[in-house]
Amino acid sequence: MSTDSVPLERLEQDYGELIAERLAQAELIISSDLTLIECDRVLLRAVTLNELEESDAAHRQARFNAVAARWTLLSLDEEIVERARRRFPAEPIRAVDAIHLASAVVARKAVPDLAVLTLDRRVRTAADVFGFSLLPTDAELGL
Repeated sequence: MSTDSVPLERLEQDYGELIAERLAQAELIISSDLTLIECDRVLLRAVTLNELEESDAAHRQARFNAVAARWTLLSLDEEIVERARRRFPAEPIRAVDAIHLASAVVARKAVPDLAVLTLDRRVRTAADVFGFSLLPTDAELGL
């Protein structure tokens, strides 16, 4: 992704600014279609629970869609589903995370130096065992 992308909002997440910075610095962002679903569901849930106004959610969704339009998205194809169904080097891995990890494994065939951006400890451990570089770095996270 080029650095002229629409900036991401923090969305009240720890390390949100750091994640937004890493995404802005990336030359290429590859993600699963699942990421789009997850982000939409977070906003829908926040509105349903009255944690976010509908208009604010619509604004955030529009900003996210503008950013994600520049990403390379992987569909949940047979290869990704097959890999996600198998054991990972660091278990337990939740189903959603297994899909993200499987997507990364498949994407690395085309982009050998692909890094995995995640804050989830289990996903970081599994991705590290697979030999992926991790973003943010452990030092940036104080680990």
